This record gives sequence, C-alpha cells and structure tokens, in this order.
Amino acid sequence: MRRTAALLTTAALLAAAAACSSDNGSSSSGGGAFDAKNCQGGTLYILNQSDPTAHHLDPARIYTSGGGAVPSLIFRTLTTRHRVPGEAGDQVVPDLATDTGKPSDDAKTWTYHLKDGLKFDDGTPITAKDIKWGVERSFAPELPGGIPYLRDWLVGGEDYKGPYKGKELDSIQTPDDKTIVFKLRKPEGDFPYVATATQFAPVPKAKDDGTGYEKHPVASGPYKVQSHEQDKSMVLVRNPYWSRAVDDQRLACPDRIEGTYGLNAAVINQRLSSSAGKDANAITTDTDLSPAELARITNDPNLKKRAVKGEFGETDYIAFNPKVKPFDDIRVREAVAYAVSRQSVVNAAGGSSLAKAATTFLPDQAAFGYQPYDYFPAGPGGNAAKAKELLAQAGHPNGLTVTLAHRNADYNHDGPAVATAVQAALKQAGINVNLKAYDDASYGDTIQKPSTEPGMFVTTWGADWPTGGPFLGPIFDGRQILKDGGNFNASQLNDPKINAEFDAINKITDPAQARPRWGALDAEIGKQALTVPLIHPIYIRLTGKNVKNAYLDQWRGSYDPAMVSVK
Repeated sequence: MRRTAALLTTAALLAAAAACSSDNGSSSSGGGAFDAKNCQGGTLYILNQSDPTAHHLDPARIYTSGGGAVPSLIFRTLTTRHRVPGEAGDQVVPDLATDTGKPSDDAKTWTYHLKDGLKFDDGTPITAKDIKWGVERSFAPELPGGIPYLRDWLVGGEDYKGPYKGKELDSIQTPDDKTIVFKLRKPEGDFPYVATATQFAPVPKAKDDGTGYEKHPVASGPYKVQSHEQDKSMVLVRNPYWSRAVDDQRLACPDRIEGTYGLNAAVINQRLSSSAGKDANAITTDTDLSPAELARITNDPNLKKRAVKGEFGETDYIAFNPKVKPFDDIRVREAVAYAVSRQSVVNAAGGSSLAKAATTFLPDQAAFGYQPYDYFPAGPGGNAAKAKELLAQAGHPNGLTVTLAHRNADYNHDGPAVATAVQAALKQAGINVNLKAYDDASYGDTIQKPSTEPGMFVTTWGADWPTGGPFLGPIFDGRQILKDGGNFNASQLNDPKINAEFDAINKITDPAQARPRWGALDAEIGKQALTVPLIHPIYIRLTGKNVKNAYLDQWRGSYDPAMVSVK
C-alpha cells in the first residue's frame, strides 16, 4: 500500500512548530503538540493529480490506514495515528475508542469501548453496531478495494460475503452500544494499527444502500461532503456535530476544504510556487517536486522554506512470478538482481535528492526492524559478469529475452523511466527486455490477479503502518494470496515455515520487541530472490505561502489536512 515514517528537515520541523495561527504562530509543546488557538477559519485548497479517496468515497473501498489524510477528515475510526512530527508519529492512539484496545487470549481477542458523545453528521449517536456494520460491509464482493488483513485475521472472514443478505460475522461482537469485541483466528499484536483503517469507520445501516453509499456517505469526522465528482473535485464543509471535545486528534482548522483533481504535476507545483490568489492557501497530497523544480527551489530561499522533505516506509522493486518461465529458476532471478544498476534507477527517479538505492525489502528505518543485507551485490552500476555466469548455469549461455511490465506513467516509480533504466542495465548482462506498458486503471488489476500476473514487473509497496508486519505480510504470507484479484503476494510464496514465523511475531504486542524478528524474517526471505529491491523514495512537497502546520505525516507520506491551517 502506501507510505509511512517521515524524516523531517529543519524547515519542516519549524513549519510544524509554528502551530496554528493566522500570522505569527505560537510555539508548540510536548514534542509536537499543536496550539489550536486562533487556527479556526478560512478555506484550504488541495491540488492533486489523483483523487485522494482512491476513486471511491466509501470507507469500505478506501485502502488507507493511520487515518488516511483526506478520508480522515470525513471518517473517524477506532484508532488513528498520532498526529505529530518525528518518530512519535509512528504511534497508534485512540480515536473513537477510549484506548488502543485490550488484548486477551494471547492477542486473539481485542476489546474496545467507545467514547461518550460521538455522533454522525445528522446528530445520530454512533454505536458499536455501526462500527460492526462498517467492518462487515467491507467483506461484500460489490465493495472491493479495502485492506486485505481482515479476511485473513477475523474468525470466519475467509468465507464471509458481507451483511447484505442478512448474515453477520460472528467474530465481531457488540455486547452493548459502547463495546465491540473482535475474535481473531490467530494472534495479531498489530491489531490496534489495522483498526486505523477506514473499514473501522462507523456506517449507519439505515442509510447504507451498498454501492450507492459513496454518493452520500455519513460523516463521523470534522467535515461532511458537500459535493464530490470522482477524480475531478470535492468540497467539504463542517460537520456541526463534531467538536474537539470529542476528538483530540484533529484540529480541523479550515471552515471549508476544496479539492481539485486531475491536474498535471508541473501545473500543481507551479501554482504552489506562485501562490497567487487562492493557491496561497493550497497544498497537495500526492505531488512531489521534480528534479528541475527542486533545483529551482533550492536556490530560492522563499520557496525553500515552503518545501517539506520526508522519507517514507516504501520500497520500489521488481517483482517475479516464479510460475512463469524462466523465473521459476532462482538463478535467473538472481541474475536479474546482479544485473540491475541501482544508480541508473536512482537517476531515473530524479537523483539522490529524491531516491536512494535499496537492497532490502524492508525500508531502512528502525520502526520496521530494518536489518541490512545485500545477497546479490551489484554495485552502483550492476554486475553483468556475475549475471552472465548465473544465466549460463541456468542453461542460457547466450542470454535470454524476457518481458518487463510497467505502468504507462511515472507516478509511483513503476513507470517508463524506471523500466527503461532496468532494461538498459539488463541488456549489458545479455538479458533483452521487452517493455510492456499498461494504463493506470488496468495495471493494478493485471498484476494483482495470479491468472494474469506477468512474470516480471515493476511495482511499489508502502507500509500500512510502521511495523514490519504490514510490510512483509501481504507480500510473502501465503495465506494472504487472493486468486480473484487484490493479491499482492506476486511470488505466490506459501512456505509453512515463513507463515509460522509470521504467526510467532504477531503474538508480540510490543512493537519494540517485534522489530528484530521482522528484520530477521526479511533477511531470510531475501535469500530466495523473489523481488529485486530498487529504491526507497524521498519525497519533497511544496505548500502555498499562507499554509501553516505543514509537515509530512509518519504514515501517509502527505500533508495532513486535519492539522493544517491557513490565513
């Protein structure tokens, strides 16, 4: 999925410390706690290439976690991310619930109690049954696109088809209006993190009309939807039944938020740079600076102080499908790993200011349990000689021809620029690469279905929350293989020993204790050359000149509009 763990520049920390104010700001305290005084009012504008709700405004269909930036303005969840800069932002905190959950039965049962005074945007009280309904409807086949964990984790989840035909999921219990209990089929110490996903947002059964719900979603967050034209625009206005008295995790400073989507990246950055008119009050949640734009901003002090930098829990990589020849032979996969020139991929991604070489699948950040390894050392320019040696051993002394699938746009570092860099490097090792481009809409459908998955393709994975479990689980846990779509385990690895180690680590409810185990598991899986890690991206984004409190949050890799204020 998407991103996590930001490393902030001095400029970003200063911007965050400025807190919410209309002019001079006031100092923050407590390592990033924001002063809400005088931050109320104005309109915040969001300029994006894509719709930040991932094309759908239904909490069941949004793949996000931690609170999810724009979706978090509309939908509250049982837990959420801690909205502060720095490492403290890795933590999960209560949202609708009074705490992050009480584990029992070796972390196979999690119990939550709701806070007092919670209401939907029509004034109706939010109950535990609304959250149960919200989770259950995310299993309905007509509402695809959400997180993959619940089907695997909840007892009975693997065969459940949602509540619309009258069947409940018995592993979700609501003994009273303020208590909800989840029964898991195996220990999951990270359950408080997954409870940040929008599938844990309350949905009132009486107003749910299935696929039509996204046309009129009922808000539990600080804003409600006034209008939404998919992939084009959205307008949010205040939810009159929300207040900071019942939500200490969102400042919700602006009175109104207007999003414009489908814009060109260069246009977005030009508008933010110029900050003319309304654009002075604008941010972007999906557009980073290009190398050319970065060079210009570096030399302009006024722009530089509005640029915020972050490194997220993300790895861009080559994925193999070992069921497609010749990638069923580990020597061929190893040859590709040796042949890759990571420096050329870094260059294709915009240079060292925007990317760094990766040799591990886990990001090189402590929160994930990072353990360094490089089993197929290629050096910056690739090791063509070693690759040719392995190809000869595999029965390809004269090289071979393969196809590399990629997206037809460079939005996620899985497009033509990176694919072409890989093609050029592999040619030096005698591997002729035919590039096959897919449009944005069909690429995910193609690579996430085992029956259509190519033998080799470029893709990206970002953490759903800042631990090793959500980074490794969907990619390498065999029980998360989905045959009908939405599958991220491209190698279709289903190793009982690997699966057992996932279960063993997931019993640990203290992330600090789990980290070294996640790092060791990553290192063990890496020996099989099922992926070729290429880069860990670095993101630099610009804000309008009137924007305060703009820091790149730890989990999502974008400005958090729940904390931003404007003049």
